[in-house]
Amino acid sequence: MILVLPGGAGLLPVATERGYNDVNSLFAVKPLARIFAESEGGEHQLKRTLGAWQLIALGIGAVIGAGIFVRTAAAIAERAGSSVTIAFLVAGIGCAFAGLCYAEFASMIPVAGSAYTYSYATMGELVAWIIGWDLTLEYAVGAATVAIAWSEYFNKVLEFVGIQIPYEWCHSPWETSATGGLHGYFNAPAIVILFLVTLLLIRGIQESAFVNNLIVITKVVIVISVIVIGWGFMNPANHTPYIPAATTYTTPEGVTHPFGGIMGILGAAGVVFFAFIGFDAVSTAAQETINPKRDMPIGILGSLVFCTTLYVLFSHVLSGVATVEDFRTAGKEASVAYAISKYMIGFGWLAKLVTVAILGGFSSVILVMLLGQSRVFYSMSRDGLVPAMFSEVHPKFRTPYKNNILFFFVTAGFAGFIPGDIVGEMTSIGTLFAFILVCIGVWIMRRKRPEIVRGFTVPALPLVAVLGVCVCGAMIFGLGWTNWLRLIVWMALGLVIYFAYSRKRSKLMLSGEGE
Repeated sequence: MILVLPGGAGLLPVATERGYNDVNSLFAVKPLARIFAESEGGEHQLKRTLGAWQLIALGIGAVIGAGIFVRTAAAIAERAGSSVTIAFLVAGIGCAFAGLCYAEFASMIPVAGSAYTYSYATMGELVAWIIGWDLTLEYAVGAATVAIAWSEYFNKVLEFVGIQIPYEWCHSPWETSATGGLHGYFNAPAIVILFLVTLLLIRGIQESAFVNNLIVITKVVIVISVIVIGWGFMNPANHTPYIPAATTYTTPEGVTHPFGGIMGILGAAGVVFFAFIGFDAVSTAAQETINPKRDMPIGILGSLVFCTTLYVLFSHVLSGVATVEDFRTAGKEASVAYAISKYMIGFGWLAKLVTVAILGGFSSVILVMLLGQSRVFYSMSRDGLVPAMFSEVHPKFRTPYKNNILFFFVTAGFAGFIPGDIVGEMTSIGTLFAFILVCIGVWIMRRKRPEIVRGFTVPALPLVAVLGVCVCGAMIFGLGWTNWLRLIVWMALGLVIYFAYSRKRSKLMLSGEGE
């Protein structure tokens, strides 16, 4: 086995009789020929059924959901006020740079695994493990965040018919009710929706995509309706000043954030960035796409442009209809329905319709998050970095069902016992970290392997990659030290598992085929 060091600093022999060398093998790159061969045959092969429009719908399914209906209100209340629209533009620009890099990778390496597979082919096994472990966190806590939001709106729907789940059974143990001082036990509705979506994913990708398409059409119509109707109910006072003066805000849980000013906008961009991970999830389905070299760039960039436009318009309307204080107090949960009910007189029916539609919308987001997570872990399992059982596919449905079952329990643990604000920001920082590595990786691949056929090429490289790293890095900075610490702890746990288990069982290292 020959190792190409990053930066092209010479060639070093690293193979031994046992298949790997204790130090040098950390950066062995997986050959593209092997990646393509593994994706196209054998008992682990996934079924190719998706086209460009289905990929765009998958992206919209992941993007239009908890971000627009829940995280927008959190960003207004805790970080940026009405300047949340600028935060969405910052997040959208960062996504645009990363999305271009994702599109080139997906057209060049159209297999399951997303940034994990791309990193393995460019920066070596250790970096691939780090990004795969990071993506596992990203998708697991992302699905949990949306499941918690689903629970909030489900309670709102039940209120319409005079039913209410006791506070203790729909909130985490870390939460206390504003009135009565009740403490939560666990979030039962969130766990139930995760279970139902997991069953659908086990049934099959084509069936899952069909259900997602129906939900996407419904929630896009709802979002546009809120924008059009709500535009006439905006209060100019809520947008004055458009960028609040820089201060601080302390949440009811005792966490202090910068509010207003540049740091408030960057922090809000990091919070709402959670909403943009849909196109990343699209790239994980490359191995189930009929014509990935053509369709993956369309799916990634198409869903990004469409959703960014809706986000900016929606956040402008929402921050203009209700006040910052509304989103900090009574309107914190089921925020969109609250704003409509209180301020858009005569449109109570819309609040009810939005609430019901949002439930379906959240379900599609959970579906795409769990789909993306299972495909990343599937790829890691095929490489020997996690147990082989997680790349076993169902004999009838051809889905990685054991993988789905495992992460039902993981996401249920997050959703049932941790508050939504915490898991939402964990998702954002994990996504941003993944995007930075993708931006770096596409630049490395362009220099090392320019001969590979690409269905799409990033314009103005390396400028686009550098700008992607800078913008995403700025948003990570804006999320604050508590989120940096969570990411560091998760990464440290991942490195312990890698050196204790994965490195010794890596199929690439044991075969001696690394480059």
